[in-house]
Amino acid sequence: MNVRLHIERLIFDGLPVSQAALPHLQVAIETELAQLIAEGGVAADLTADRTVPLLRGGDVRMAAGGGDALLGRQIAGALYGGIGR
Repeated sequence: MNVRLHIERLIFDGLPVSQAALPHLQVAIETELAQLIAEGGVAADLTADRTVPLLRGGDVRMAAGGGDALLGRQIAGALYGGIGR
């Protein structure tokens, strides 16, 4: 099965994310989310070609010294919590 996912906007409410970190976060989020979808698939109600106007992810807690890669993986996990099986 092919999955096409387009995320129009991510809102980092309460996370102090700098503009400089955004490209690194994007790569980390895309990489981790692709892996999670490949391993676990998506929820059955999301398999049809449709638009979901709003999807809430889970909570993310920044670890001191965790870096952009870890934060990106945590964000991807939170997103996957809203679309995964």
